[in-house]
Order: sequence, then structure tokens, then C-alpha cells
Amino acid sequence: MSMKATIRPVDSVTVVDVSGRITLGEGCTQLRELIREQLSKGNKNILLNLADVTYIDSSGIGELVSAYTGVSKQGGALKLLNLTKKVHDLLQITKLYTVFDVHDDETKAIGSFAKATSA
Repeated sequence: MSMKATIRPVDSVTVVDVSGRITLGEGCTQLRELIREQLSKGNKNILLNLADVTYIDSSGIGELVSAYTGVSKQGGALKLLNLTKKVHDLLQITKLYTVFDVHDDETKAIGSFAKATSA
């Protein structure tokens, strides 16, 4: 199963519900295009909900880092929500868990964007 994503605005945050596989090729390309599209629309607060991601490879992790960097350069913030155990462990092993702002609760995650912009 390839990657699928649904986008829903919540307050000033764009929540992207990702499901399937984020892997070299189609999954990474889809994620890259999706982030670019949101930035071009002026949506700079992006929350990636990874609860239904079944698999992510090193290219997928690289794409998350690239998305994070791209959003940050535009003055925005990219945060992660509901990591599966596999994705969580992978981010721990690669030491990227400390780079990303990771949340388990969508309401709190959305609230954290407001705190970041008012700080």
C-alpha cells in the first residue's frame, strides 16, 4: 500500500493524516509535493499525523527531515503526531526524536503552535 494523505485545517494548523508507507519513490515524492503545496498556499503550521503509517524507510525519514527544514526556512513549524512504535523507535535510533516536536495528543499539539507563535 502506498502513502495516502488527507488534509484538514484545524484553527491555524494544517493537519495531515498520513497512512500507508513512506518509502523511496512514490511515498517520499507524495510527501514532498504535499508539503510544498501547503507552503505555497501559505499554510506554515503543519502537523503530520503518522498514526496510520505502516512502514517508513531511511528515505522516508530523510523526507521528514527535508520537510522540517523546508517549513522552518519559510518561518513555519512542522510537528509530528501519534508516532507508531516503529517510527518512534526509528527516530530514537537516528537521534532525530530530539529534532522534531513530537506529540501524542492532537489538541495539545495544535495548542503548541499558538504558544510558539506568541512566544
